Amino acid sequence: MHRVLVLGAGKIGALISGLLADAGGYEVELADVHAETARAVARAHGRKNLVAHGLDAADPAALARHVAGHPVDAVISSLPYYCNPGVAGVAREAGLHYFDLTEDVEVTRAVRATAEGADRAFVPQCGLAPGFISIAANELISHFDELRSIRMRVGALPQHPNNVLKYSLTWSTEGLINEYGNPCFAIADRRLVEAAPLEGLEEIEIDGTLYEAFNTSGGLGSLGETYGDRCEQMNYKTIRYPGHCQQMRLLMNDLKLNQDRATLKKILENAVPQTLQDVVIVYVAVSGRQDGELREENYVNKIYPQEILGRLWSAIQVTTAAGITAVVDLVLEKPERYRGFVRQEQFRLPEVLANRFGAWYSHGADKSVSGRIVVEGKAGRQRSRAGGMR
Repeated sequence: MHRVLVLGAGKIGALISGLLADAGGYEVELADVHAETARAVARAHGRKNLVAHGLDAADPAALARHVAGHPVDAVISSLPYYCNPGVAGVAREAGLHYFDLTEDVEVTRAVRATAEGADRAFVPQCGLAPGFISIAANELISHFDELRSIRMRVGALPQHPNNVLKYSLTWSTEGLINEYGNPCFAIADRRLVEAAPLEGLEEIEIDGTLYEAFNTSGGLGSLGETYGDRCEQMNYKTIRYPGHCQQMRLLMNDLKLNQDRATLKKILENAVPQTLQDVVIVYVAVSGRQDGELREENYVNKIYPQEILGRLWSAIQVTTAAGITAVVDLVLEKPERYRGFVRQEQFRLPEVLANRFGAWYSHGADKSVSGRIVVEGKAGRQRSRAGGMR
């Protein structure tokens, strides 16, 4: 029986805790600074092996006291990215495995420094991008004798865009702004180079639908370091509907809101609705030489919202939670294979997809699932049992 502490009972932490508790083989603690939020999630899941706590995990001393009094094997952070260095430090002192969802480059560097010499696994960037996209790209890379280019594209989009941004909020607003505003990195001519966010605009067509893609921060993960000297080009871009990038340039660059992110967060959360009816697109293209010939291989996947534990969860919730729980499962089943700082590309794609959690990437749900549940009036009730909060 694995004992884990999930920090944060928000959009992703709620599903992480439910997946682990429902699967069997886990004793799960779910902690949130708002105790009632964690308790509401636990009640909704209705699993005896899921216990809720009120805890300010952004306070390392409070977190250290909690893990001392409630022994666990691993801590899973679904907190805002800036909380993670403190959480990693507590995990190192307490001898725990550590997992997070951060896309922030500096936070990952801090976690890596903390992990140096550790006999437990420290696995940051376990989300969608970086995270699953790195695992998928690495699998294609392994098929080539020589590499030319690696292109990674990911988007979490509303199924039914109906505003000027052609976007709905599907995950952390702070994380979104961070990706749009921080420096990006890419490989050009076998060298790591810095690139500006919201630049490098391109068109991409998938299954007959035209999208745009542009530079955003963090998605490259550690792949640049792993393969940078072996390929001519490597880059990561975010997929959106055409026109989105231009509108975000206006907000962040022309109106200078990248320098006032608190105001931008308020604007977006006040004007752009959230949705559970989204679609996640994962696109990887790798080119190079196989048997002396120039070839290209692609991994393309569309994931839609799915009904789990009796409730509808958005595609970004499903893909993010499935990715990190699969990695947690693989590490805790064979901890001898993973010590210190662990890169996402150390996990093989077939292993992840065959895992009981990673299998959510290939369950084959389509957009009809969310449409049916919305019609039935069961959407948006993730902190209560089916039928809604009363």
